[in-house]
Amino acid sequence: MSQLLNFKRGVARLCKLRILVPEVENLRHIMPRKTAFALIFCSGASLLFGQEQSATALSHQVKDIFERAAKAVVKIHGIDEHSEICGTGFFIDPTGTLYTAYTVGGEAGNFTIEFNGKKYPARQLLADIRSGTAVLKIEAPTPALPIGKSEELQVATPVVAVGYPLDLPETPNFGMVAGFDRKCLGRYFSTTHLRVNLPTQRGEAGAPLLNMKGEVVGIVVSSLENNSACYAVPIEAAEKIRGDFVRFGEARHGWVGINVSETSEPVEGSRAEMTQIMDDTPAAHSGIKPGDVLLQVGRKKVTQPEDVLDASFFITAGDIVPITVVRGDQKLTFNVRATLHPASQNVPMLPDGTQLPAAAALRPNQAIPLKLESEAQP
Repeated sequence: MSQLLNFKRGVARLCKLRILVPEVENLRHIMPRKTAFALIFCSGASLLFGQEQSATALSHQVKDIFERAAKAVVKIHGIDEHSEICGTGFFIDPTGTLYTAYTVGGEAGNFTIEFNGKKYPARQLLADIRSGTAVLKIEAPTPALPIGKSEELQVATPVVAVGYPLDLPETPNFGMVAGFDRKCLGRYFSTTHLRVNLPTQRGEAGAPLLNMKGEVVGIVVSSLENNSACYAVPIEAAEKIRGDFVRFGEARHGWVGINVSETSEPVEGSRAEMTQIMDDTPAAHSGIKPGDVLLQVGRKKVTQPEDVLDASFFITAGDIVPITVVRGDQKLTFNVRATLHPASQNVPMLPDGTQLPAAAALRPNQAIPLKLESEAQP
């Protein structure tokens, strides 16, 4: 009798959880009651077993990604003007080149890389505050992480980070993409950042953000809400900066000299209207005029004014950039040779093109506090 009561209670719990198959529910009316109960119980148990199997498979996948990626993830030590800096980095080629966050490798020196049980001195190749990244190098053959595409990510896409929190060994971190943000707390990023539901701690700045193939899709650069989540710069942004370095030996942020605002009605799917063409700029020399509606800058399509942020970030000074606009009933394309961005020349400008003293320059990526390096000093 007690076994029958336990059986009925189990079925009742499954019913409350709505773990019922419609076809099995219908069978209760034409089958003996015990048979129907048995079918319902087996169906619910099967679903629960399937969910457990899925969770186990995901756990194995994350473990596999971690074990493969950890071989190319390193701990970075450095010294800045205030204190010792500790962070994370990862190799992106077999000659010892590695990425990290600007807060780790940007303003410190005397770098030491812990890799494969040994310590190696490292030198800085490039530090770019606009992207929030830095590139270091050691003189040793190394493994390297494969590069993926952040454009393939969507909200709720699962991701894995591997870093060195505090004084602990390399540690996996599993979460999901929560958003694609161009600004935070009312201030704009230089390019869209990935907001990720990953709890982060000091020491994890510069950690690689990996998709479920084990490919790098971003670099962890800052924390949010008491370290309960983080921002990662898309890997394409870091690759753009490294591409500049390979070509020119430095980052070359480009600029054409336009301001845009939102139109009342979309034109060809775009609401980004040119409101100002600054004097003596590449845009002014190209023939672009105020009132033109912007459709595309280089390979980046534009549908709203904020799209210009991403499009502008990927412009390299000296390159010819095709810019497509709508003027009246005409679609026009202008080939504009970009010049060096005023921020790169330490010549800040107001929206109307007025130059400000260099002492008034604001570093463009310091709008958002970066907190994942060692303890901040007063």
